[in-house]
Amino acid sequence: MNTITIEGVLRTEHGKKAARQIRSQENVPGVIYGGATEVNFYAPAKAFKPLVYTGEFQFAEVTVDGKKYKCILKDLQFDKVSDQLIHVDLLELVDNKKVVATLPIKFTGTSIGVKGGGKLVTKIKALKIKALPKDLTSTINVDITNLELNGNIRVEDVKAGDIEILNSPRIPIASVVMTRQLKQDEASAAKDEKKK
Repeated sequence: MNTITIEGVLRTEHGKKAARQIRSQENVPGVIYGGATEVNFYAPAKAFKPLVYTGEFQFAEVTVDGKKYKCILKDLQFDKVSDQLIHVDLLELVDNKKVVATLPIKFTGTSIGVKGGGKLVTKIKALKIKALPKDLTSTINVDITNLELNGNIRVEDVKAGDIEILNSPRIPIASVVMTRQLKQDEASAAKDEKKK
């Protein structure tokens, strides 16, 4: 799985004035929590870009004051006016401590229903999960090969090994629906049958 490395600087001053000062120098304040101690730091705004502006789930390795912290992104705050990143919350990964994360879904295979002229409709793009750091993956693979026309794959159908899925089990993830062309073909085939 991809790991983004970030060189952070330990924050010594806190409060809104200090945070404004940090941001004025194109840095973003952040916090690392979940481990033995909470670490307040800042890093250049551009260092967070590969972590923030992606649909992928990735690790962040943040070095602050000579110590390395393996983390995942937990929360972001953007300025309401300029839309610039103004704060980052990172969760430190502790080997024996389960974490809650959101993993993107990757569909694999070609559905039987799509081969038959249907259209794949994805209902949700990511799943909320709970897992140990060692079991985290960049995506949750969902095989759609056996998905038939007018069929659904639900959360309960996903097999994810040691990863616990927290979404409601009955929620559909993807379905194959009939396309307009297929409906028209079936309708004209039915008319032809009646004429015979």
